[in-house]
Parts: sequence; C-alpha cells; structure tokens
Amino acid sequence: MRVNVALGYGLTGLLIAVILLGFVWLPYDPIAIDLDHTLARPSLSHWLGTDEFGRDVAARAMLGARISVLIALQTVALAIALGTALGVLGGFVRGWTDRLLMTASDAILAFPGILLALAMIAVLGPSRHSIVIALAIAYLPSTIRIVRSAVLSIREREYVEASRVAGDGALYTMWRHVLPNATPPIIVLATSMFGWVVLSESALSFLGVGVPPPEPTWGNMLSSARPYMHGAAYLSIAPGLCIVATLLGINMLGDALRDRFDPRAGR
Repeated sequence: MRVNVALGYGLTGLLIAVILLGFVWLPYDPIAIDLDHTLARPSLSHWLGTDEFGRDVAARAMLGARISVLIALQTVALAIALGTALGVLGGFVRGWTDRLLMTASDAILAFPGILLALAMIAVLGPSRHSIVIALAIAYLPSTIRIVRSAVLSIREREYVEASRVAGDGALYTMWRHVLPNATPPIIVLATSMFGWVVLSESALSFLGVGVPPPEPTWGNMLSSARPYMHGAAYLSIAPGLCIVATLLGINMLGDALRDRFDPRAGR
C-alpha cells in the first residue's frame, strides 16, 4: 500500500512540476506553425515530435496540462461548493427542502453526464467557462448525495443536539458543527472528482466541443492525431500517457486520503 501512496504522490507531484515549469519555460511556442518541420519524429530538437502543422508536441502537452488541470480545478471547486451547501441544507433541514433537492438530483442523474454536458455546451457555446459550468452541473447530484448522506449521520450526534439545546440557530449549527465534521468525505470526493473531470474534459475536447483550437488540450491533441495513427503514432502516445498518468496519480492519492480519513475503509 505504501508503494501505491508513493506512486500517487509522485505522479501528482510530477504533474504539478510540469505545470509550474510551463509558466516559466516551454521548449517552443505551442501554437506557432512551422510548415518546414511537419510530422517530424521525436528527436533531440523535438523530444516528442511535431504535429501536422509543425507545432512541438512536448510544448503543447505541457500547455495542455495547465489548461486541463485549471478546468478541472474550477469545475471541482464549483461542484463541491454548490453540492456541499445544498447537501448540508437538505440533510440537516430535511422536510420539503430535502425532497425538492433529491427530486432535482434524480432528474439530473436521469441523463448520462457526458450527454448532459454536450447539451449544455451546445447551448452555451464551446469555451472554457461553458465546460466548467456543464461539468459542474453534471457532477453536482453526486456531490449533493454524498454530502447529504454524511450530514444525515452527523445531525444525530450529541454535539449537534447540544447546539440545538443551547439555542443556536440552524445556520450556526450547520456552519460550526455539521460542516467541519463532513469535511473528510468531501475532501476524498473532491480528489476523486478531479480525475473524473480531467477524463470528461478530455472526452469533450476529443469530440470537438471542448476548448476551441488552437489552444491545446490532451483531448483535442488525441483528436487531431487520429488521421496519423499509422504513420505518426507518437502524436497520440504523448497526450494519452499524460491522461493515464494523471488519472493514476490522482486516484492513488484519493485512495491514500480515504485511508487516512477512514481507517476502516483501508482495512
């Protein structure tokens, strides 16, 4: 288990290091076209080769990491913030508020997440903000349900009852006693959701409704590499390995956090 934890921290740390390095140095301009060096194979000049427009694949993968991770962070922050607020409200207040939230969550869950995101992006138009909003809404119901289930258990604890007896208001009790004790599952959920969002954003970009070109993302790099699978397979290997390594590192990091906050799950 320690090997998995170390690998999770290592891959996540490598991703962060690549993103930070991209802010200060890139081997080439990721969107600069060089028609004299199109589809160049990996070499000392271009470590991962060039694409059909002569753009450096390594530079585009580094910038794609920044864009994909930024979208994932914004999406997770929005989904967790809204889902936590609604989940705590529904689980603590109960009654018609809880029933209304669960009905709305069930209605959203009736649609596959990727199809719901595609429909929303079709309405809002392809952009970073549209992707964030669409994916946040797609993952909002699962956040509400997980937080609500944790709050249903916490609201029956002695310290919550003591807060009621002391005359504290519902908002104060939720903020002071319920939310802090619901934080561990929320942290684990956020880590897991980050990997899901990276994969979903890559899928949307692969389908052509993600971040508009010429900005690179791992998904649209894979999409652009499809016609060259036989003659230039390296074009798809780089973004594919980036997605795999990111998901592996984040999922292992999430497992480590789950075991830390819930030792029984580890056993």
